[in-house]
Amino acid sequence: QVQLVESGGGSVQAGGSLRLSCAASGYSGNYMGWFRQAPGNEREGVGAVNGGGAPRYADAVKGRFTISRDNAKNTLYLQMNGLKPEDTAMYYCAAAWARGSWSAGALDFDSYKFWGQGTQVTVSS
Repeated sequence: QVQLVESGGGSVQAGGSLRLSCAASGYSGNYMGWFRQAPGNEREGVGAVNGGGAPRYADAVKGRFTISRDNAKNTLYLQMNGLKPEDTAMYYCAAAWARGSWSAGALDFDSYKFWGQGTQVTVSS
């Protein structure tokens, strides 16, 4: 049984930093990602890794967010710097490739099979 548990969310002022963690159990595959969803918006991809090439990032976070993985701890991280009010959202961890090609679907929510419960990030101006 796959379980993904996110942590590290909180409230920060604009320009601040947070590091999110996603502890995975029952899953040791290569495909994992971070998504976010603000009220009234669709869930959108933030960053993803596939155990091989460079991570993929959404344009909105490039240069500010960094995704990494500690295989020994089976934990995925999202380092968020230079936070903006528009980064406010519930952040979700996703794992296990469901369908399609990595090149086309790395940041698509329906590309992943398993999801965590989310951790809230709030950025004030």
